[in-house]
Amino acid sequence: MRWKKITIVGVGLLGGSLGLAIKQRRLANTVTGFVRRAASVSECQRAGAVDLATLDLLNAVADADLIILCTPIGQMRARVLEMLPAIKCGAIVTDVGSVKAGVVRELETLVARAGAHFVGSHPMAGAEKIGVSAARADLFMDAACVVTPTQKSKLAAVRRVEEFWRVLGGRVLRLTPELHDALVSRSSHLPHIVACGLANCVLDPAHPRQQPALCANGFRDTTRIASGSPEMWRDIALANRRNLARALTAFIGDLQKIQRALKKSDAQAIAVFFKTAKQRRDDWRASCASPSPE
Repeated sequence: MRWKKITIVGVGLLGGSLGLAIKQRRLANTVTGFVRRAASVSECQRAGAVDLATLDLLNAVADADLIILCTPIGQMRARVLEMLPAIKCGAIVTDVGSVKAGVVRELETLVARAGAHFVGSHPMAGAEKIGVSAARADLFMDAACVVTPTQKSKLAAVRRVEEFWRVLGGRVLRLTPELHDALVSRSSHLPHIVACGLANCVLDPAHPRQQPALCANGFRDTTRIASGSPEMWRDIALANRRNLARALTAFIGDLQKIQRALKKSDAQAIAVFFKTAKQRRDDWRASCASPSPE
């Protein structure tokens, strides 16, 4: 698989990692990146993430065979409207957004105006660090990469997007946008809410000043993702708010069960809580095709 020109709209952690991976595998003759700040142009060049970084969106997407949206979800519609005149007929547009139903519904129709094809994607990869300086060419290795076509999708475009993620090392899953959003509300979005809530609660300045000194490995590991981009996670939470609210309700219900067990000193219920969690997580780890090291 080779493309003449791939354009990455937004060259941060994910966009930069895409650029590095694409260049490493020589998947395109040219990799162009659109950035919002003049300082980002030199940052992209130092990182080697793209062949050309520019502040000119129309120039960035002109003649591109594949355009990958790596901006926060809340910015995608505006960016597509802005670049619409420069998208060439037959081009494929995809994204890396963590919520799909609303994004696919809006962008599929917009991109079709240019005679191009939109196919939603979501690589389940990332880190708490942000910016192109944190980019890694191996970020997508063994990561689940979800592709979310609809009944309107052109099958050839869907297959090209799926093959793109496979070449980058991803494990491709094809899901409807709606099922994707329901699943990630529990496995991705809820953990982020929990990590942020834990960080806010434990590190509240109202606690004794010695509190942070007693936050060791367990706290550090559990709250790592709370250091992610607040702008990005605000957009994700809003875009998937209904599914996320349902996931939170179920999670709070489980917490209330262990709370009641603690109040009653119910040793058996407390033991079952910890035993069930351990068993389910151990089973999940054993079933992972390529589990990451711990």
